[in-house]
Amino acid sequence: MSRAAERLRLLISHLDRSSDQIKAAPTSAQTVTYSHPQRLRYTVDNDLLTPEQRLSYEENGFILIKNLVSEEDIDRFKKEFEQISRQEVKVPGLLVMRDVAIAKSEYVPDQRAVSKLQDFQEDPELFRYCALPEILKYVECFTGPNIMAMHTMLINKPPDAGKKTSRHPMHQDLHYFPFRPADRIICSWTAMERVNRQNGCLVILPGTHTGTLQEHDYPEWEGGVNKMYHGVRGYDPQHPRVHLEMEKGDTVFFHPLLIHGSGMNQTQGFRKAISCHYAGADCYYIDVKGTTQENIEKEVQEIAARKYALGQISFEDTWAFRGRLVQGERISL
Repeated sequence: MSRAAERLRLLISHLDRSSDQIKAAPTSAQTVTYSHPQRLRYTVDNDLLTPEQRLSYEENGFILIKNLVSEEDIDRFKKEFEQISRQEVKVPGLLVMRDVAIAKSEYVPDQRAVSKLQDFQEDPELFRYCALPEILKYVECFTGPNIMAMHTMLINKPPDAGKKTSRHPMHQDLHYFPFRPADRIICSWTAMERVNRQNGCLVILPGTHTGTLQEHDYPEWEGGVNKMYHGVRGYDPQHPRVHLEMEKGDTVFFHPLLIHGSGMNQTQGFRKAISCHYAGADCYYIDVKGTTQENIEKEVQEIAARKYALGQISFEDTWAFRGRLVQGERISL
């Protein structure tokens, strides 16, 4: 038996516990998933991930796959982004976001004015990313075979305007999601060019995916904070960090409870990445009333009501409206 296989056997033995040994935390709604006998908690059994990769994800909450998305595909995504930024392409339901510092300056109708495209599920070219076979084969390792694409973003981190507003506060993605179980949600995040500490790479606190969902709110930053950039309160600033430097086409997959953020862009260029959050199609919606997620629920409902000229809309409906089946059968989401 190889050393990696022996480590995997020992870890599976360690995780093979009865459910009465696992207790849920009261800080948020249903953030804990119970482990199944003879299975690792965070990945499903298939032949794609190596034992080393599965163990690494169990311990750290992320895995990096080098050179996963082709240069040709990334260049097509860039071209589509530029056309949307110049308002040559209109996409229903797309949320075009601008950095708070740029928004206070003179408006320029090109990519310099756009810091993020969100909810591009109605754009066939960009949404192609979410259905790429090379992405989905890894996603299935975390969600199972029935896969929903729930949240889409193309991030265009601008050069910092001197206010440090290009930073993204440390946060957990699950804060934004009213569906569970957390262990069947995964983010794919692909670098569209070289990403390093100078232009604001991802900063990850490895192992924090094993905790619970923490309270989030807007950080009190002097230069202001971008809309919906909530930050986690009370995390340990001394926790070891990984600055995840990546090359064009590299893709990181990470757990929605993993605490992460990104630094400011100290270069003169833009730092682009494209991402999608996936969930197993048998995940289910929860009521976040009385939990730490009430603040984001209210904010999302207000934005959706203005965007779609609707009256009252539920938090669940804002997600059901955007979710798209990309593989298998749509079950409950």
